[in-house]
Amino acid sequence: MAIVHVDELIEAGVHYGHRSSRWDPRMRSFIYGKRNLIHIIDLRETVRGLIRAYRFLSKVSAQGSLILFVGTKRQAQESIQREAASCSMPYVSERWIGGMFTNFRTIRSRLRRLEELEDLLRTGEIHAYSKKRKSTLMRELRKIRRNLSGIRTLNRMPGAMVVIDAHKEATAIREARKMGVPVIALVDTDSNPSPIDLVIPGNDDSVRAIDLILARLSQAVKEGLSQLPKDQVEKFQSDFIKAHEPVVMKEAMGSSTPVVADTAKVVEASPVEAAPVEAAPVEKAPVAEVPAEPAPSSE
Repeated sequence: MAIVHVDELIEAGVHYGHRSSRWDPRMRSFIYGKRNLIHIIDLRETVRGLIRAYRFLSKVSAQGSLILFVGTKRQAQESIQREAASCSMPYVSERWIGGMFTNFRTIRSRLRRLEELEDLLRTGEIHAYSKKRKSTLMRELRKIRRNLSGIRTLNRMPGAMVVIDAHKEATAIREARKMGVPVIALVDTDSNPSPIDLVIPGNDDSVRAIDLILARLSQAVKEGLSQLPKDQVEKFQSDFIKAHEPVVMKEAMGSSTPVVADTAKVVEASPVEAAPVEAAPVEKAPVAEVPAEPAPSSE
């Protein structure tokens, strides 16, 4: 079974870039042509990039390393959470906190604070505080949870980082490069591909395109994990589920009994299954139907 077929990419709209007036000239080699003032991405390059990324992620995860998924734009948030959870890996879907890599110790201290606040809820000790103090602690808990809950299992530097929209996540990419973390990114025609280690040229605004690319990359991670000992894989999954099992209070602040959220809402890691890897026949890419025009050398 091939990693991806060109027909799937076309159906998902992966080949649509931005308006030609917004292009980054450094993306020239990934552009097939122009149609109605819209740049068309060369899907042969997309397939090549996806195959390279697939093999790299499979190799990295087979070594027991973590893969961090990053995508904070509205179109990518749900997909990032779903696919990261499916392979029990950390993710950032709300906001990249500056210093998440370069000031890792401080970020870990905030996660410890999150655990302290959740313990107050779990044990009911929070009801010993005044109503005002209780409200302050709950507000702090919600804020930390919103920004950092996805990286609770990130207890060390990841072996690689998967990014949706290199332009929006420029800060995350800079930090990754500074810390030596390889970056794999879905890059549109308005972005600079130079800082990216493995470029997957494609539409980063379409939900269907993002879903398709992330599904293949998460499958690569699961394939790599399947090569690890069973107990190590189970630890990945149990750590992820335990870290993301929320504990909430009743709406009535006067109640002294904390309520554990319905565990059915907790996203469980799916069983890891290996998938055979085959390179898709890129020479049969049916994008030739688009009238080819030489990419402009300057705007």
